[in-house]
Amino acid sequence: MEAYLVAILVFAGFYALMAIGLNVIWGLAGMVNLGLVGFFGLGAYTSALLTTRLAWPMPLGWAAGAALGALAGAAMAVVVARLRGDYLAIVTLGFAEVIRLVASNEIWLTNGTDGISGIPGPLRGTVPPGTFNLVFLGLVWGVVAVAFVVAARLSHSPFGRVLRAVREDEDVAAVAGKPVLWFKVRAFAIGAAVIGLSGALYAHYNAFIAPEAFAPLLTIYVVLALTAGGVGSMRGAVVGAILLLLLIEGTRFVAGAMPGVTPVQKAALREGVIALSLILLLRFRPNGVIPERTRVLAQAKETP
Repeated sequence: MEAYLVAILVFAGFYALMAIGLNVIWGLAGMVNLGLVGFFGLGAYTSALLTTRLAWPMPLGWAAGAALGALAGAAMAVVVARLRGDYLAIVTLGFAEVIRLVASNEIWLTNGTDGISGIPGPLRGTVPPGTFNLVFLGLVWGVVAVAFVVAARLSHSPFGRVLRAVREDEDVAAVAGKPVLWFKVRAFAIGAAVIGLSGALYAHYNAFIAPEAFAPLLTIYVVLALTAGGVGSMRGAVVGAILLLLLIEGTRFVAGAMPGVTPVQKAALREGVIALSLILLLRFRPNGVIPERTRVLAQAKETP
């Protein structure tokens, strides 16, 4: 049971990193991104290939995964610069599917659907599995803490205020003399780098990656986590990721404890409980558990 709880917290860290990255792209800059799992997979495959085939040190593999994610994010921002709303969502979703299809079909590079195994992990093989899980738990949440601090400072910096202006009305921001495209590119690159780093860490924790692990459902989960936590709020991104994963895993035990229900019915019931819980949360907390609060709003409330 202890190993299971530690593993859940590790995966909560992956979700939190992805939610922070999405929050920079969507929460601050207002660009809908449904290609999260593509950047996640890109970071995972980059680090896995470099450390298994070229014997790179793991930290360099993680940095390479984040760097390639940033480059892909910057390129994506340039491509979708003139797209908004549903069109932007469709293009980013298509990007994620392209990454998954490439991973499935380019056998010479990714080993296809057989995946890549034997990915090294910090102290794996030299310490007991329980100790390894605890080490990786500290590593992941240490990275989450650093990403949170950097993203929070970014959010309250002049750069973050410009991103919010672009989110609200990019035409007004352009008239005010702000290079909208340049800000979008940087926001997309920063967010994609964090997501790519999350994927790289996932590969080294799991020791095995395959294309089926990067399905669109993962993107949906992260979007739901950010929405539940509070779009635009860095604290909300982390809290939402933890709450969503606890909800997903908690319903597994509730459904399993119900007598006289078939496995198919248990799965359907579980999905229904998750959906109902999120609907009720957004009904009574439409801005999330921890809504975005800018300094302007804070000063306005303090003014008599």
